Amino acid sequence: MKAGGGYRILRNRETFLIKGASGDTHFRKLAQSGGNCLRIWDTTNLMQVLDSAHANNIAIIAGLPIQNSDQMSLYDNPDKTAQQLSAFKSLVNRHKNHPALLMWCVGNELDFPSKPAYNNFYKGFNALTDMIRSTDPDHPITTTVLNFNTKYIANIKLRCDIDVISFNIFNLLDSFRDDLKAISWFWDGPYMLLEWGTDGPWTGSLQTAWGAFIEHPSKKKADVYLRRYQEKMPVEDPRFLGSFAFFWGNKQETTNTWFSMFDESGAASEPVAIMQYLWTNQAVKEHYPAVKYMLLNKKGAADNVMVNPGEALDGQVVMFNSDSIKSVEWKIFREDWYKKNHQNSTKELAAIDSLYSEGRSLTTRFQSPSEEGPYRIFAKISGKNGNFATCNTPFYVVSDK
Repeated sequence: MKAGGGYRILRNRETFLIKGASGDTHFRKLAQSGGNCLRIWDTTNLMQVLDSAHANNIAIIAGLPIQNSDQMSLYDNPDKTAQQLSAFKSLVNRHKNHPALLMWCVGNELDFPSKPAYNNFYKGFNALTDMIRSTDPDHPITTTVLNFNTKYIANIKLRCDIDVISFNIFNLLDSFRDDLKAISWFWDGPYMLLEWGTDGPWTGSLQTAWGAFIEHPSKKKADVYLRRYQEKMPVEDPRFLGSFAFFWGNKQETTNTWFSMFDESGAASEPVAIMQYLWTNQAVKEHYPAVKYMLLNKKGAADNVMVNPGEALDGQVVMFNSDSIKSVEWKIFREDWYKKNHQNSTKELAAIDSLYSEGRSLTTRFQSPSEEGPYRIFAKISGKNGNFATCNTPFYVVSDK
């Protein structure tokens, strides 16, 4: 609702200040850390997610996974769009009264083009939002766009009926305030950041000579979360409704550590502590292992480590403080991104078994794989209290054959 020259969200008739994360797990840890809202992308197990959230006093922004505007075969087919509308109407009806539900998000990172060829997309999109308004008038509607796209914002305002425009912004958060100011003469509505966090594996991040993106150690990621929020998040703007740190869980995207704040067993890395500090404004006393950097044959990732098949290699992790280390786990994976379509797998990859090792040593020696191609060596450093740190270095095996 509009209030005092800005906007606010009401939940149970009280102002609700979002302290959010993107993910669908670790509800209790979110609440313990001072967070109060999760953003999810689809309706898989939605009732279970809502029930778990309610049990931990967490609100949910529920994503409706509609197809993007380029899916002409769907939006140009009245029967298919009617089926989609009917399915989502049943879902909205089923969950609209759940106490954990805060808002509906129609799609994720949709394109909102201007050409008349996309008129049927807008008809389908607006039919969905009209249905939500008539079926569930108590919950607002948002959608997300990638980065700050002025054309998309204009088309949303002129051709759609939603309550809040949301953004997924990572590297480009640095210019977000200026972008908002530049278009404020045309659009001055409420907004959220449904995804923000560390630099991602895309344009703007460092790459090796063969195109492998270079991932920060978890300590540096934590520093990015802190700096980016304190310096670039527009918390002073009365139009700003809140933000959602990405990713509150464990997921495979280029690597299984790039965005993951937790490991597969639920242990936490330092970005979790940073979000707790930002949400509570209280220093976190719990210790987290902190990696300075990682070397492979005394070279860093930016040095473009290229080796021969079967070559002896030495890995080394340099820590800020190594007193509380419980274990160090070393693994090697083939690169995930190296495909013709450059699409990431969402399933965790299998490590090369012969190169797996575990102990307490911050150094390791191994032989490079015999097959030519791009690889990455990982180290996971676990502390005695269960928290962990990660780092990795890409390398390329070159063969003369």
